[in-house]
Amino acid sequence: MFHQAASYLSFKQVFVKQFFCLHFLFFAAICLPLQLLAQPSQKEIARWETTAKDVTIIRDNWGIPHVYGKTDADAVFGLLYAQCEDDFKRVEMNYIEKLGRTAEIKGVSEIYNDLLIRMLIDTTEAKNDFVNSPAWLKKLMTAYADGINFYLYKNPQVKPALLKRFEPWFPLLWTDGSIGAIDVGDISVNELKNFYSSEASVSIAINKVATNELPYEEPLPSGSNGFAFGPTKTVSGNPILFINPHVTFYFRPEVAMESQEGLHAYGAVTWGQFFIYQGFNENCGWMHTSGYSDVADLYKEKVSKKDMAFFYTYQNEQKKLTEKEISIAYQENGKMLSKTIKTYYTHHGPVMAKRNGHWISVKSYNRSLKAIIQSWQRTKAKGFDEYKRIMELRSNTSNNTVFADNKGNIAYWHGNFIPKRDPSLNWKLPVDGTTSATEWKGLHELDEIIHVYNPASGWIQNCNSTPFTSAGISSPVRDKFPRYMSNDGENFRGIHAVKIWNDASKYTIDQVIQKAYSPHLTAFDVLIPALISAYEKYGTAPRFESLQDAITIMKAWNRDASDTSVATTLAIEWAQKILPSINRIMVENDEANQVVKAQRFVAIENGENLLNSLSIVLTELNSKYGTWHKTWGEINRYQRLTGNLTEKYDDAQPSIPSGFAASTWGCLPSFVSRQYPGTKLRYGFNGNSFICAVEFGKRVVAKSLLAGGESGNSASKHFGDQASMYTKGQFKDVLFYKEDVLKHVERNYHPGE
Repeated sequence: MFHQAASYLSFKQVFVKQFFCLHFLFFAAICLPLQLLAQPSQKEIARWETTAKDVTIIRDNWGIPHVYGKTDADAVFGLLYAQCEDDFKRVEMNYIEKLGRTAEIKGVSEIYNDLLIRMLIDTTEAKNDFVNSPAWLKKLMTAYADGINFYLYKNPQVKPALLKRFEPWFPLLWTDGSIGAIDVGDISVNELKNFYSSEASVSIAINKVATNELPYEEPLPSGSNGFAFGPTKTVSGNPILFINPHVTFYFRPEVAMESQEGLHAYGAVTWGQFFIYQGFNENCGWMHTSGYSDVADLYKEKVSKKDMAFFYTYQNEQKKLTEKEISIAYQENGKMLSKTIKTYYTHHGPVMAKRNGHWISVKSYNRSLKAIIQSWQRTKAKGFDEYKRIMELRSNTSNNTVFADNKGNIAYWHGNFIPKRDPSLNWKLPVDGTTSATEWKGLHELDEIIHVYNPASGWIQNCNSTPFTSAGISSPVRDKFPRYMSNDGENFRGIHAVKIWNDASKYTIDQVIQKAYSPHLTAFDVLIPALISAYEKYGTAPRFESLQDAITIMKAWNRDASDTSVATTLAIEWAQKILPSINRIMVENDEANQVVKAQRFVAIENGENLLNSLSIVLTELNSKYGTWHKTWGEINRYQRLTGNLTEKYDDAQPSIPSGFAASTWGCLPSFVSRQYPGTKLRYGFNGNSFICAVEFGKRVVAKSLLAGGESGNSASKHFGDQASMYTKGQFKDVLFYKEDVLKHVERNYHPGE
């Protein structure tokens, strides 16, 4: 008895000591400053220092980092280190967003943006994917985190906005490189907020009919152009690829990566990612354009409430909705607060809106382990056959692909991840969630999706437009594919591209660049004749007498954008007045067909309204500038002052005229501009970013251009050294081979030096 009692007391004492020891460590941890918790261990530092010795970064005369490593992981380590040198704040912000933590920086206005991300991207799933990743991929993701963390260790003067330490599973939050990367159908953040902003909106009026009409918002002109030319369309007989993404300025830098494990790639990398998103290697090149293949679907759920719980009907059975509480931290008045929101899920996915009495759930596939494998492996593809095998992973959910290789192949895939569905349904609208008939039925095989391989026309184009004009006479036939594979209508850039390439010419790389920079504004081939016709009919009215000079200028205009053109100013300012009405025009099958919308608009619009809009434009220009006779370059400007995430614009500071215009109007080299608070001039903020033409021969020849420059540091000479070239479409030579890089060395160093 005594020994048993003593043994029990001894066990109890040990347990109590351990309990208090663990709690002391826990409370000590949460009381320590975050900076101390983020401090690296000596073991980590030693590992980083060892890796850095195996990595060389050579900055060329444009500041472009050429990263060389013994292994692929070494190259990734150096790439991320170099990215942080150029613009750490953009590297960090991309992951703050994907972690759903933007409100911690920007405040309460971002709560529901964060909620949307957190409902679609689960950090627990990302961590599990990292654990289950193949060893080679773990090395790359570990190198990604090491490169950033080593940069922060070596540069203590850099103060992160939020993330003091980067984890190797972070890349699994964002696995394809696209600027959007999140597909929720047409669900808006406002709808999500309306659904979850109060308990009343969720628990009351389940059967009350709610309107789905939202106020009109002018969409941001965006998109990309991808062109490929086979041997029959080039002077040299070598394939040429033209890479032309349209994104927010400074969203992607230009980089090169090379290792002794077969990696040798060049192109644009999205800040904070470790694979080249749009670019080329010695054997082939790939350009991604955003596509509108249906990869996320909305389900109308029939919901009822019973015993304080919510149920939804599926196959005539009642299934309980899964509940998940999500806490969103946010900053307000200098304090960090938190809002906990109870969210709901069906087996389809998260409930994100309520329309016409139905809860709307979203089925999507926004990140995956296979997607990041696909994103990396394509950078090392040796040609069409291998690239196609990589595409068989079918995990790229947001992109079309324009491709060319050094064997003479060109190809196009309209999407990649395409679920099989009932083709009789309109999948652009929410479908019935109560039946298994609307479930996905596996994925389409790669050769089942819309594609083009080595077309007889010799060329391929995609401008975020319909795939059914992608190769002229060799284009895919619409009737052979389910409607959900392509909701893309024609747009004015697509019309423009087809007209340019559909001729008998053969091109050099310089001629491809010249034609791909055509400033013709195809939209005005439809709109201007309608305006002139209206003036011929109503122009004699006294209220339209003041329009005569403007109409004369626009009538004589060749419809090419130019920095010396007054007609460009008048046309764009006028078209922006009528654009909301054009975009409201409905097209059957809900296609985003800009061309048909414009054609229908001018067919039904009262001509006097067109003239009234022009009168308003002349009045506004006179008020702003003292005259409406302003050339496009006088008011359409490129300016980069600070390098901040949110750039500032100032009419009193230097800026550069740009003769290009927004992709909305059919301009291939897109330059989207607008006025800002306190400015009279328009400043570009979106459009051409990294542009590159690549010719595949015995040696790769390439030319490229960046919006402004490589560095986000306003004190760097590479902050704006390409700005003037950018506004003129003047390309620089790409230094793809190391022997050429060594002839143009600005700095040669190991990370951390």
